[in-house]
Amino acid sequence: MSECSSNCNSCSSSGCSDRKEKQDFSVQPHEMSNIKKVIGIVSGKGGVGKSLVTSLMAVTMNRRGYRSAILDADITGPSIPKAFGIKEKAQGNEIGIYPVTSNSGIDIMSINLLLTNETDPVVWRGPVIAGTVKQFWSDVIWNDVDYMFVDMPPGTGDVPLTVFQSLPIDGIIIVTSPQELVSMIVGKAVKMAKMMDVPILGLVENMSYFTCPDCGKEYEIFGESKIAEVAESFDIPKYAKIPINPKLAGACDKGMIELFEGDWLDQLADVAETLS
Repeated sequence: MSECSSNCNSCSSSGCSDRKEKQDFSVQPHEMSNIKKVIGIVSGKGGVGKSLVTSLMAVTMNRRGYRSAILDADITGPSIPKAFGIKEKAQGNEIGIYPVTSNSGIDIMSINLLLTNETDPVVWRGPVIAGTVKQFWSDVIWNDVDYMFVDMPPGTGDVPLTVFQSLPIDGIIIVTSPQELVSMIVGKAVKMAKMMDVPILGLVENMSYFTCPDCGKEYEIFGESKIAEVAESFDIPKYAKIPINPKLAGACDKGMIELFEGDWLDQLADVAETLS
């Protein structure tokens, strides 16, 4: 083993723990894009409503007068176009690809907007999926976007890592559900964010409770909420609860998420507005 010269730039050793130079994996956006803030929506496990929160945040910021956009990085399980009722396909030319704009003016790019049939499965290996996500950033022309929300696949695998390393993420929102294993799952997402030096803007507990339409009483269908304790234990500044709401589920199924009524995410929208 050769003696260390303390000059990491000229060192050929790949296993040295003292190397100071970090490899830059960042990807530049399209030269015609203008994106101010990028917020990732993440979860430690699937089925907790991450795409729902992504959609609601984009609609909420759009209602506040900002130009919102959604980059659907959940390549193998895209659901954003359905929530917005988008049937048309994304178009492109030699300059780049253009996102599809929703009824209320939200720009959206998803793999389903490029497939011939939206039910066609995406049977790709991790590197190809990760490369597609980067192309959604570099090849798509995002015009004057104030807030871009990135709907990530669950877990801490290839695609979330690619997004953290390649895109200039200003912060993330972690989505969870009331079950007991939640603290451990949230912990994985929190630790990944800290490893990547990405701020955590807030925590959302989806399916938190159900309000009886007859008496107005709230019932915790999936058990007692732990979100306050989880947020405090991981030093997460803000949290929100989204109820089990048949009207909200129906809005997603019918492609009418832009018509939802509810202020559940207003505090997280306030946090997003404070990003410098």
